[in-house]
Amino acid sequence: MQEIIKIHPNDSVCVALKPLPKGGIIHVNGQKVILLEDVPQGHKFALKDIKKGEPVMKYGASIGLAKEDIMEGAWIHTHNVRTGLGEVLEYTYHPEVVEETKTEEAFFDGYKRSNGKVGVRNEIWIIPTVGCVNNVATSIEKKAQHLVKGTVEEIVAFPHPYGCSQMGEDQDNTRKILADLVNHPNAGGVLVLGLGCENSNIEELKKFIGEYDENRVKFLVAQESEDEIADALELIEELSQYASQFKREKISAKELIIGMKCGGSDGLSGITANPCVGAFSDILISKGGTTILTEVPEMFGAETILMNRCANEELFHQTVDLINGFKNYFISHNQTIYENPSPGNKKGGISTLEDKSLGCTQKSGSALVKGVLQYGDTVKEKGLNLLSAPGNDLVASTALSAAGAHIVLFTTGRGTPFASPVPTVKISSNSLLAGNKGNWIDFNAGRLVEDKDMEQLSKDLFEYVLAVASGKKVKAEEAGFHDMAIFKQGVTL
Repeated sequence: MQEIIKIHPNDSVCVALKPLPKGGIIHVNGQKVILLEDVPQGHKFALKDIKKGEPVMKYGASIGLAKEDIMEGAWIHTHNVRTGLGEVLEYTYHPEVVEETKTEEAFFDGYKRSNGKVGVRNEIWIIPTVGCVNNVATSIEKKAQHLVKGTVEEIVAFPHPYGCSQMGEDQDNTRKILADLVNHPNAGGVLVLGLGCENSNIEELKKFIGEYDENRVKFLVAQESEDEIADALELIEELSQYASQFKREKISAKELIIGMKCGGSDGLSGITANPCVGAFSDILISKGGTTILTEVPEMFGAETILMNRCANEELFHQTVDLINGFKNYFISHNQTIYENPSPGNKKGGISTLEDKSLGCTQKSGSALVKGVLQYGDTVKEKGLNLLSAPGNDLVASTALSAAGAHIVLFTTGRGTPFASPVPTVKISSNSLLAGNKGNWIDFNAGRLVEDKDMEQLSKDLFEYVLAVASGKKVKAEEAGFHDMAIFKQGVTL
């Protein structure tokens, strides 16, 4: 295993790939550096003297400004570097020339729906319109398990606390997310469970669902039923019979939509896991497929990389609005825009938001941005899309699912057991995590600094995703985990 990595020729720091002791002698491209302090794995040390106020360079870009004079060989972290970011900014479009390549078609075994959409699972989903019927929904899920048979893979309830006592855009966002899940092709059948008196009642939600197949989507209002659980089980039996008609068949990978998210990042996330997902994204897009990048607050400081890869000026302006809109959201709540990274990020070696964002955006690969989505929107354009959602793991992963992602790739340096409405692949940034939490981690990108090169590792990830799309269960699915979370932005009545 390598000891260190210098990511870009212009960097003034190196990253330790394993713990390095004080006094250790490190050779970097012919330069000898003597470490002045212990440097933990994933953390940085200076390759040269850096004066107070000068930028600290990593990924070939500034990750912040030195708080004090930093000597060559010194450990660099939150004690001696600070963010250099400002507030709401103006941007200029400097389009990059990106060569779009096409590669040989690939295939997976999925489900073709009657409306032309494609799914990678054939599940029955129970969607509550309001938190008041959450317990009813989970009770129905438990009692309906005998109907998991044939090609019906799971029956899953998705409780959430919203759907009432919301106003305006906040309430509409809840309705959009619920409607998006109702329409998601990973569900072969859907039971929409309402209470009856809620703001987002079934008749209101139908306006957001649009046209639907009455054999695939059933509705039940609990207040209008003498025994809502018994009635629901009858409806789910009908849904099970309908969903059982679908069989897996060969489908082009150009139909795949993959969400990309990171959480619990460490100093290796931007070096191993995130670039590996970026290389995967490029492979899928080269075969006509689609990827979605989200968590807008973790683009701050690296946003111009994405802006300059927009396919046209209209998309550039939409991306500017995406970034500044989220900053204004923070400001409107009197919150600090750059209250990031998290304690776990810092422990793993991430020092500033620029450091985190430059690593985070590695997941976008090198493709042109072809679409910009607001929260609750669904994908319309093939290729790389940007989606407005916060950095919160559950909220962002649910937003990716609602936008149409069949699968979410989730990179992590710390590990997490959570799931989302769709298969959620956990990708570790380091082999220690993969070894310690084998019940959480599906794919180890830490091998990038051990025994695999990027070309091979990204191909391995692509083949793994095709296997998951063809029915292979990820660790969270094996554990029976299914989560969802909606972005609450407004007041509660």
